Amino acid sequence: MNLASVLKYEAFEQAMQGYQTLQPRHDHILTVIDFTLPSTEKRMVVLDMKNKKVLYHTIVSHGRNSGDKYARSFSNRHGSYQSSLGFYETANTYQGGNGYSLVLNGLEKGINDQAKARAVVIHGADYCSESFIKSTGRLGRSYGCPALPREVNKPIINTIKNGTLLYIYADNPEYIASTKIVRDMPDRGLLAQHDVDVDSMGTLN
Repeated sequence: MNLASVLKYEAFEQAMQGYQTLQPRHDHILTVIDFTLPSTEKRMVVLDMKNKKVLYHTIVSHGRNSGDKYARSFSNRHGSYQSSLGFYETANTYQGGNGYSLVLNGLEKGINDQAKARAVVIHGADYCSESFIKSTGRLGRSYGCPALPREVNKPIINTIKNGTLLYIYADNPEYIASTKIVRDMPDRGLLAQHDVDVDSMGTLN
């Protein structure tokens, strides 16, 4: 996988720690969202781990109380309207108020385990679009859901549904202090096991 142009080394390395530790039911797909990037940039990447391909690279919205252009504040609390970090397992799909949507089960207690109860799901939204960026200088924001452009919402959901792993990354010290999955230490041997080359600058090739 040539990931240098689509995903930071640290985000992928941490996602790989969870990928190996949690061993998702359907381990051929791994999704990473990088909230260190502004909402004007493509910050969701869907990876085919079996065939070593980038399947999707797209913009994605964050919760309205997590920040304006950047997501900086995160919460697991009901009514916070903030995004939650960490690892999720995708579940079933349904038709709801936001159309075709994907249920997410938060896998980290106290960090994102209230996601399902908070109705934090993946869905399409008109405010997640390049035209919205052009008119406002940023994406619109959700109530905490990772919302997608409507044109890619269905194909992405159908690719990642039913037991794949999703990791939301933000280089957040509070998350690192709380998680039991991620170690705040680069493990380049972990990436080498999956044929990902890392040069001396820590970028992915």
